[in-house]
Amino acid sequence: MSGIILKVSIGLNKQIICVIIIGGKPIEMEQLMETRIVHINNEIEFHEDELKDAGKIIGSGGLVAFPTETVYGIGANALDEVAISKIYIAKGRPSDNPLIMHIADVDWLAEYVTDISDKALSLIEAFWPGPLTMVFKKSEKVSYSLTGGLETVAVRMPNHPIARRIIKEANVPVAAPSANLSGKPSPTRGQHVIDDLSGRVDMIVDGGKSELGLESTVLDVTGDIPCILRPGSITRSMIADIVGEVSFDDHLSDESLVPKSPGMKYKHYAPKGQLSIVSGEIEEKVIEYINLTGQKLIKEGYKVGVITPEHAKGEFHLSIVESIGHVDNPTEIGSNLFKILRKMDDNQVNYIFSFEFKGEEVTVAIMNRLIKAAGHLIIEV
Repeated sequence: MSGIILKVSIGLNKQIICVIIIGGKPIEMEQLMETRIVHINNEIEFHEDELKDAGKIIGSGGLVAFPTETVYGIGANALDEVAISKIYIAKGRPSDNPLIMHIADVDWLAEYVTDISDKALSLIEAFWPGPLTMVFKKSEKVSYSLTGGLETVAVRMPNHPIARRIIKEANVPVAAPSANLSGKPSPTRGQHVIDDLSGRVDMIVDGGKSELGLESTVLDVTGDIPCILRPGSITRSMIADIVGEVSFDDHLSDESLVPKSPGMKYKHYAPKGQLSIVSGEIEEKVIEYINLTGQKLIKEGYKVGVITPEHAKGEFHLSIVESIGHVDNPTEIGSNLFKILRKMDDNQVNYIFSFEFKGEEVTVAIMNRLIKAAGHLIIEV
């Protein structure tokens, strides 16, 4: 990106002042600021003024964190390089990690991308608004600051009334990565965002619990065969039903590659404690390993947690036992994953063991997030 942190100093009110360079021009930014927190219930019509203010903040170059149906996002004007730089600084995010552009209307798309294929149009008709992000060739209006230096841009139209309204009020496309400090579990509750970003953004809109709890599926539609770059609740078979053949990127964890999508590089979603995934064909053996290893660690003075399906919750005698949901309900498991990882942090758990989850296609997305959170540490028993 063109924004480079040049100097960090402490201001009069103990705020952190970051000086960045945009096109050769130094820009001063306050890292710790007064954050306005707005709580919105389901009846958003009673919050017209707050939503208009949120749009104005984004339109004028500020940062607003808001809910989507997947996870909370931290939004900035996607056409403003200074605003984009503020996202990277607020999150502590590497600048070669691309951001997703969020739009409020399909009619906006043609202005920011080129080569919209018939397959992409069919997918838009089937899944927008919703949790599907598509990667297109970018137009000249899209800055490399947004794309991490790539010639492609990831675009989504969210299906959440607060998100859609804020983007419409801003009247610009909105860059909105997950509203957490980089590397931490993604936020699925307003309080998660408040914990991470108070003092780092201008406004936080608390809209309650995210419906899905996993980030959007990311699909590259620049080639003849669409390719999944990040799995999500829009599954491979759902996409294939619309466009036929779909490929899956086999290099999702290769840190030597230039990432074409968020979540393809660097350790993501990680709790503070060491997370291990315990895999085995015989569930009793998995439970036995977690109990024996966990009890040994407890004797050594560590706090140990386990992430378990509901039916096995009573089998453990460790410091913290968290049910992630029922194995026949992957949507429930996905919705609870990041909440539980954050709860482990809140309880200062040193070692976390998780079951491996198998089943429906949504489970691919769940395991993608778990494996990244564990730094690919999988124990076979």
